Amino acid sequence: MEKNNMALGISMGFGVGVAIGVATDNIAIGIAIGAAIGITFGSAMSSNNKKPPNE
Repeated sequence: MEKNNMALGISMGFGVGVAIGVATDNIAIGIAIGAAIGITFGSAMSSNNKKPPNE
């Protein structure tokens, strides 16, 4: 089974976002921030964005 880094990043971001939202008593803003963080980390971890080694 292939690992989907974007989905992993988004799910981790939602978890962080809900925690931020509960802490600040504004879950909607927390989820939005978490989704942005998750998309950022998911695309950074994606193997499609890695450069090939120099030859």
